[in-house]
Amino acid sequence: MNARLRKVRENLRQRVRTYRARRARAKSKATFIGVTGSSGKSTVTALLGHILAAHGPTYARVLANTIKSLVSTLYKRMKRAGEVDYVVFEAGAFGIDTIRPMAEMLQPHVAIVTMVRLEHFASFRTVENIAVEKRALVEALRPDGLAVLNADDPLVAGMAEGARCRVVTFGTSQLADYRVTDIHAAYPDRLTLSIHWRGGILELQTPFPAEHFWLPTAAAVATALELGVPPDKVAAQVATFQPLANRCAVLVTEGGPQFVVDAAKAPWHSINLALDLIAKASAGRERIVLGQISDYSGSTKKYAYAYQTAREIADQVIYSGDNAHRSGAGQADRDSGRFVELRTAKEVSDHIKRTAVPGELILLKSSSNLHLERVALAWTYDVKCWIPVCGKREGCDTCGLYEVPFEQHGDYVRQRRRAKRWQRLRRMFGGRVR
Repeated sequence: MNARLRKVRENLRQRVRTYRARRARAKSKATFIGVTGSSGKSTVTALLGHILAAHGPTYARVLANTIKSLVSTLYKRMKRAGEVDYVVFEAGAFGIDTIRPMAEMLQPHVAIVTMVRLEHFASFRTVENIAVEKRALVEALRPDGLAVLNADDPLVAGMAEGARCRVVTFGTSQLADYRVTDIHAAYPDRLTLSIHWRGGILELQTPFPAEHFWLPTAAAVATALELGVPPDKVAAQVATFQPLANRCAVLVTEGGPQFVVDAAKAPWHSINLALDLIAKASAGRERIVLGQISDYSGSTKKYAYAYQTAREIADQVIYSGDNAHRSGAGQADRDSGRFVELRTAKEVSDHIKRTAVPGELILLKSSSNLHLERVALAWTYDVKCWIPVCGKREGCDTCGLYEVPFEQHGDYVRQRRRAKRWQRLRRMFGGRVR
């Protein structure tokens, strides 16, 4: 089959899938909730799904935030899950006019916008263009819909202007409908906060290690309360939530370091938030590993800015990846060990294993391409996949092949698929297939 014919057939299959997805959406009686924003949307989606699951059958699609993922959610996944009361979908913006098609297909009853920051610089160029893109989710709401907006972000709060639907806001602003106060986190103390709303004051204890998680927590809680979840049930679900892997997830090793793994995204606006976590933490020794900062304007200078902040916080700063040489660290810091430059995750892992102090706190901060989470995983598992850049967007926890050398991944996956097919055949024929 030539390439042109394969492309035609794939386009036809995609059209069929899209048609079926639209039919599934039209038939569903669920409440559909779309979540977008430059940061925090994955945590909002997962946390809101966790809260709503205690109130009614819920399907939440986290981390897969493209139009193809939405098609799969509406047709395949929901079909397997059966009829649900709530569907929560995370909508990501990767370029101009990428959210609008998702919004039109999702037809949300509720739209949540967390924040607008300059990311995907090569595609958007300005923060105003990103705001226009995110606003498409709000514009897709019907008159009886609900927009849940960040009152502290002017570009998000501005989306209320001209909105055809009901709007509620959350934030630290005095004008917010869900006003957040008493924010505190100092690792190992986890985040606590209070939310003032028309029903009173809701005191929340969360599993998050950093203060900046107040924002996704408030967004999810405000939405759940607006959807009628009782406050006591909301608080209980927040307290039992399991944070997402690689998003400031804490891994405490036996007899070794404590890791804070924040290796899924690293837009510039998130760097100081991660460093602030370490600054407020209480640990005998603290180290920071910084990998790749995400796409934005003037990136080469940002590594030097980040180092100047990090060196005042941590006992040692380790830079990894292709931009490790851009730290601007002086020779004195290099000679004393205050700064260490290592290009690969394997080199970082080996260095930390040689120099680790029991109970020390280590932050792993990077965009996903370096997969720095392997440094933490290597303390619990026999990590054998150490290729510098594998090309996979998913984290190693999701991939699950970190104990298999990268060059063997293809054979391993094929063997696993064959084994599953044989298992299905044996079940179909009562175990008579050999």
